[in-house]
Amino acid sequence: MTQEPEGDDGTLAVPTPQRRTSKLGIVGAGAVGSTMAYAALMRGAARTVALLDVNRQKVEAEVLDLSHGIQFMSMAEVVGSDDVSVLADCDVVVFTAGAKQRPGQSRLDLAEATISLVRKVLPGIVEVAPNAVYVMVTNPVDVVTYASLQISGLPPAQLFGSGTVLDSSRLRYLIARHTGVAVQNVHAYVAGEHGDSELPLWSSASIGAVPLLEWPGVGGHGPLTSEVREAIAHEVVESAYRIIEGKGATNYAIALAGSRIIEAVLKDEQRILPVSSLLDGYLGISDVCLSVPTVVGASGVAERLEVPMSSDELLGLRRSAEAVRTVARRFGF
Repeated sequence: MTQEPEGDDGTLAVPTPQRRTSKLGIVGAGAVGSTMAYAALMRGAARTVALLDVNRQKVEAEVLDLSHGIQFMSMAEVVGSDDVSVLADCDVVVFTAGAKQRPGQSRLDLAEATISLVRKVLPGIVEVAPNAVYVMVTNPVDVVTYASLQISGLPPAQLFGSGTVLDSSRLRYLIARHTGVAVQNVHAYVAGEHGDSELPLWSSASIGAVPLLEWPGVGGHGPLTSEVREAIAHEVVESAYRIIEGKGATNYAIALAGSRIIEAVLKDEQRILPVSSLLDGYLGISDVCLSVPTVVGASGVAERLEVPMSSDELLGLRRSAEAVRTVARRFGF
C-alpha cells in the first residue's frame, strides 16, 4: 500500500499542481494552419493545440475533426476559437494566417496584405501570450518577420520566421534523389530569403562525411556537377510555384517543417535550423531578417552560425539581404 507523503508537521502534504506540459497556438486554420496542427499532434509535439481564426465555423470544424482522431495519437487537447483568448499562455505561437498566394504571384507581392493583417492581429496575441516564442510562417516570411518585430516590440530572439527550413528540406531531397543516398545522410542548407534570391550553401554541404563538392558518385549515380547543382537550385525555388499552380497551396511539407521548429523550442533541443531572424553583424549583414543556420531552443533563436562560404555565396547572401531590405523599406520598415 502506498503511503501518502506527509508535511513537516505530520499532516498529509497537499500535492503541488503540475503545470501543463506545453501549449501550441496556431493563428490561421487554413490549409497550412490546420495541417500544422495535424502534424504537431501526430508527432506528439504539444499537450494542447489551440487554433485561432476569424472564421469561427471553420475553426470549430477543424477542432472537431482533429479531436476525433486523438485516439490514434499521443494524448492531447485541441481547442479553437475566433477569440484571441484561446491562445492565452501559449508556449509557442505559429502565425500562418495571411493572404493566399496565387499562381504566378511572388511571395514578395503578398507583403502588403499580410503586413496589414499582422498589424491588426499580432498585438492582441502578444497581450495574452507575452512569454511565447513566436514563429512566423506567413509569406513573404522574411519581410513579415521583420515587420512583426517592429509591430510587436518583442526581442529578436523571441520572434523569428520559419525561413528556409522547408527550402533546405527540398534541397536535401533533390540531392538525395540524384545521388541515390538516404535524405537523412544529406547535410545542406539554403540561406538568404525564403524566395527567389535564396541560395544553397554548396561549399559547406556534405553527404555523410564527404564534402558535397567532392562527391564522386556511387552506385551508377553521377557526381554533383555545376550543371546538376544549378538545376537543383532552380528546382528548389520553382517547386513551390508548381505546387501552388497544381493544387492551390503548399501545406504538407511546410507543416512538417513547422512542427520540427516547434519541437526544437518546446523540447529545448538547441537544434541547428536555417530559420529567419534579425541579423546583427552576421558576415557584415545587419538590420534584416534572413535565414542562416541558427541554434533554436526554448528561448527562441540563439547563435547564428557563421558557416564557411565561398566568395560567390557570400555575395549572393548580401544580394538576398538587399532584396528583402528593399521590400521592407517599401512598406515603411
